[in-house]
Amino acid sequence: MKEKWFDISPRLRAIGEEAMEMIRPQLAEIERITQYQQLKMLKAFQHANVSESCFAPSTGYGYGDRGREVLDRIYAEMLDTEDALVRQHFASGTHTLTVALFGVLRPGDTMLCVTGTPYDTLHGVIGLGKESSGSLKEFGIRYEQVDLRKDGTVDLEGIRQALGGKPKMVYIQRSRGYSLRPTLTNREIREIAELTHSLSPDTIVMLDNCYGEYVEMEAPGKWVDLMAGSLIKNPGGGIAPTGGYIAGRHDLVEACSYRLTTPGTGKEIGCTLGLNREMFLGTYLAPMVTAEALKTAVFAAAAAQLSGFEASPRFDEPRGDIIQAILLGNEERLIRFCQGIQAASPIDSFVVPEPWDMPGYDSKVIMAAGAFTLGSSIELSADAPLREPFAVWMQGSLSFVTGKTAMLQALSRVEG
Repeated sequence: MKEKWFDISPRLRAIGEEAMEMIRPQLAEIERITQYQQLKMLKAFQHANVSESCFAPSTGYGYGDRGREVLDRIYAEMLDTEDALVRQHFASGTHTLTVALFGVLRPGDTMLCVTGTPYDTLHGVIGLGKESSGSLKEFGIRYEQVDLRKDGTVDLEGIRQALGGKPKMVYIQRSRGYSLRPTLTNREIREIAELTHSLSPDTIVMLDNCYGEYVEMEAPGKWVDLMAGSLIKNPGGGIAPTGGYIAGRHDLVEACSYRLTTPGTGKEIGCTLGLNREMFLGTYLAPMVTAEALKTAVFAAAAAQLSGFEASPRFDEPRGDIIQAILLGNEERLIRFCQGIQAASPIDSFVVPEPWDMPGYDSKVIMAAGAFTLGSSIELSADAPLREPFAVWMQGSLSFVTGKTAMLQALSRVEG
């Protein structure tokens, strides 16, 4: 590492070297998964007969856009589902989830969330707390939840009892949001899905899969009925400039497509306006880019632990997503950490992030995100609400090399 380039103390450089030694087994496992996922992606592209003509733009209604249809097939194969809806028209992960919820739920139905309260941006969609115009609640859709156990794990017995009410949907949030509960792995997702299908076969199992794509060997489409995610997280590979996906059973994906466009037209319309090439390229690179983010997260956990901070998950614990939480203990260290990540970014490195009242959140939030794509979570970023326990949630990095350096530079800021 060039000392003249980055202001990192000898002590922290030594911590970085020790962290690399600690995480060698984890890096090897990440490489093993990446090789499998990248080869699976290559076969998916070949099975779908991707050609240069798939990159051609469409305008207006977008009838007959071959690239759009081929990309749907690739996602369905990669996620082990019957069908997929991949569109740049999804404005965010929350929008994608909203389309899926409104696509399959009807007045009088019950949505049962089995991973505790969903993260903040979904509260207005569901109708939790402060009323939002157009929420599920306003449309007569009931919401129930099964809280997590005290240790943050899924309460299978609680789910078993709640399934007696035959809810229309069991909703699973894979990632943790601004909490410190463990991220769900495929093992927990499978247990929930199999329990639900055995006790209430007509209940739809839906998974918020954000941050979890290509982290594990298997895809959860083998067990769940419907899932959704954002293309400016793992599956877009840092190249897709916007968009999201919904994947699952054919009938459910079709119902969601009617919500995105109109009943009857569904997937048949929606022009791509020249974005197909970026969508395909990002999709193809996604397993490799996700691996860089995972390596960064594992290194960050090890470096944090060696520096005396608690990391969740720890460097050697199983992972279900790319997010790394670090407990910094107080507001000042949290702010300095985020400012260090920003200073190590390729874009807007000169900007000094400050806490602000971010829409959709109930406390001030600080965000470090020097990204090529605004809001991209597969690029290195760190954010946190200014509240107890003063933890920062770090995710992404297109390059492990720069991710390591950013972590050490952030710790340098914390040291003062």
